[in-house]
Amino acid sequence: MSDLYDNVPGGSLKLKGGSGITNKIKKKKKKTKKDKEKLKSYAKDLISDDSASSEKINPIRVVTKTEAELKFEEIQRKRLDEKVEKAARRSHKERVAELNRKLEEMTEHYDIPKVGPG
Repeated sequence: MSDLYDNVPGGSLKLKGGSGITNKIKKKKKKTKKDKEKLKSYAKDLISDDSASSEKINPIRVVTKTEAELKFEEIQRKRLDEKVEKAARRSHKERVAELNRKLEEMTEHYDIPKVGPG
C-alpha cells in the first residue's frame, strides 16, 4: 500500500503563471519615527510656503447664484415645508391605523388563489 504513495510529489500547490505572481506581492515597510519626523517637517514647510504666498495674492471671489438657482431652492424649501406639515397633521395612532388598514386590504402571498368556477 505504501508503494502507491511513493510517486506523489510533495510541497505546496503551484498557481498558474509561475513565480510572477509571488514577485508582484511586496510587504509594506513599517514607518519609523524618522519617517514621521520628516513628514512633519515637510508639512510645516508646505504650510509656511502657502502662508507666504497667500499674503502676496489674495483674490476675492464672490459666488452669486443665478435667478433659476434661487427659484429652484425656494421651491425646494416650500416642498419640504409642505411635506413636514403633512407629516405633522396626523398623529402616530392615525398613521398606525392607516397602515393596518392597508395591510388588511393586501392579498397575502400564501393564500390559495381561487381558480375556476365556484
